[in-house]
Amino acid sequence: MTEASTDEQVGRRLADTVARLRRSMRRAARASAPDNPLSVAQLELMARLAERPGSRPGELARALRIAPNTVTTLVNALVRARMVRRDDDPADRRTIRLTLTAHGDAALARWESTNERILSRAQARLDGEQRAALRAALPALARLIEEIDSDTETARADRVTAVPVRHRPHDPRG
Repeated sequence: MTEASTDEQVGRRLADTVARLRRSMRRAARASAPDNPLSVAQLELMARLAERPGSRPGELARALRIAPNTVTTLVNALVRARMVRRDDDPADRRTIRLTLTAHGDAALARWESTNERILSRAQARLDGEQRAALRAALPALARLIEEIDSDTETARADRVTAVPVRHRPHDPRG
């Protein structure tokens, strides 16, 4: 077996494992906090705002890799729920800046705490060797995230700078 085919197999297994982990975490979080009315997309947007308060909607769309109209829908719901505040951008009155409210900050903290408890409880039931393997994998996973983000930025830049080619129908007369 070649190294490339082994890498492909690892890629497939890793993609499957990450997808299953995300689904499992969502199910466990819903079971642990059934009163949480927020969607995962809303919570991810709020987490990004916690990292970068004052972000513009377009910045959030790019960072989260979702459509601008999806950000608008999420933000509108979060503003109505008093989780996010819209403010005029002092540098450009045509745009807005978004920040978490105290209510939004508390909701995000509860969600993060729920996820940490889920992972801590499950991890505690693993044997020592498996826990050590998880700890050892964390730096590689963090680096993998950086590489995926880098590839995404490169692909986005390529799409923005690509010049569309217009194909003309072939004219048999020359």
